[in-house]
Amino acid sequence: MPKIDESRPFIPVNIAVMTVSDTRTFEDDKSGDTLADRVKGAGHNVADRVIVKDDKASITKQLETWIESEDVDVVISTGGTGITGRDITPECFEAQYTKTIPGFGELFRMLSYDLIGTSTIQSRATGGIAKTTLLFALPGSTGAVKDGWDKILVTQLDNRFRPCNFVELMPRFGEK
Repeated sequence: MPKIDESRPFIPVNIAVMTVSDTRTFEDDKSGDTLADRVKGAGHNVADRVIVKDDKASITKQLETWIESEDVDVVISTGGTGITGRDITPECFEAQYTKTIPGFGELFRMLSYDLIGTSTIQSRATGGIAKTTLLFALPGSTGAVKDGWDKILVTQLDNRFRPCNFVELMPRFGEK
């Protein structure tokens, strides 16, 4: 049965938060606020937080900066995962992946189905590893951020979660 093993010490990770939007500012970025608050509430560190425009160059440059940084273990974005012409977050993330984590998007959509029905098909939430950094792209709604964090990432980014979690595997991401 999946559970938190309280006999293990909690290991905080450094998480960068990216909001992808042409219109959001820090004053009205509710999804970014929700994600950053949940990251801190779980005991992790918000290593950085930015808002970038829905364009390939901006998203890619920020991802590359964080992937190369020793101060960032995980990147979680909100926004730009839909199916309109300006929604390019998944393409930018997937171009960085050295390994995909297809189960992340699959599980996100499965969980979302119970809440929004077939509308979940419009989500292109995605996850993967770029070198040694975990990358996750969530839709831009506050509800989607809550679902992605509360139902998936909060436990997978907790080294005490059993039977397995991402944190205990992080030291091995760079293995050859």
